[in-house]
Amino acid sequence: MSVQHDRVAVEKYHGTGNDFIVVDAVESIPDRPAFATTHCDRSTGVEHEAAQRTGADGVLFLALEPHYSPPRVVMTLVQPDGSVAAMCGNGARVAAAWAAERTGSAELMIDTPAGTRHAVVDGDDVTIEMGEPSFAPRDVPLARDTELIEENVEGLTVTAVNTGVPHAVAVVDDVDEVDLETIAPAVRHADVFPEGANVTIASRVDPDEAGGDAHVDGPHFRQRTYERGVEGETRSCGTGAVAVAAVAKRLGLIDGDEEVTVSPPGGDLRITVPDGESATLAGPAEREFAGELDTVMRST
Repeated sequence: MSVQHDRVAVEKYHGTGNDFIVVDAVESIPDRPAFATTHCDRSTGVEHEAAQRTGADGVLFLALEPHYSPPRVVMTLVQPDGSVAAMCGNGARVAAAWAAERTGSAELMIDTPAGTRHAVVDGDDVTIEMGEPSFAPRDVPLARDTELIEENVEGLTVTAVNTGVPHAVAVVDDVDEVDLETIAPAVRHADVFPEGANVTIASRVDPDEAGGDAHVDGPHFRQRTYERGVEGETRSCGTGAVAVAAVAKRLGLIDGDEEVTVSPPGGDLRITVPDGESATLAGPAEREFAGELDTVMRST
């Protein structure tokens, strides 16, 4: 097998450390999975002096349709393993920031495999609707007919929820005390999750012990997520942050529709989970650089 290379224009964005290569879908990349696998690699993938890290958490192929009001973006996220994710909260916020830069519009509609999401851009801050979280076995999905609420799955007590993609959420005393890379794979591939699951852990931040986070008003949780498709821990996961807030509400750890701050390693995200309405996810989305990459066209 020989490998041919053409060059394609790209940009690199991140949302609280969740980083993505962004490609305008008008560009021709015959083998999207190979492109993502090659350039997202954390050791040998895309790198730039302005980037936080080598590689990326995925490639966003974005098709802008500016003639709509508000403008629409068709978003396809190809993950480092070559799979396509139905939804990505931080990726959708990046898509909105990318489209706002091109259209000047502060309001966008993001079309994803999980549905169309409304986004509002205010400088570097982007808020996006995430749909209504679901604990229903068919929606998660689960390989059973009853909800999975605080049950032991492969040694971790989790609650299963779909926030665009499935999450197994465990509320723990301290996220730093959990060896996530060791325990998560078994949960991620557990039989009860026929399509697999992202594994998210969360711990409540005590306001009296918040230290540098004392500026946060309202409920505050720390978060770590082992992402399906990345097959490792990411610096941030937007669907995971929404899952943390949804599970906290379901378990009675927070009251009503109040805004919740969820802090993955990459920064702070703000989430609301109103009854019977779409959850929202808000936080920064920033452009790192623009450049070119090989298309990685394979032929035999």
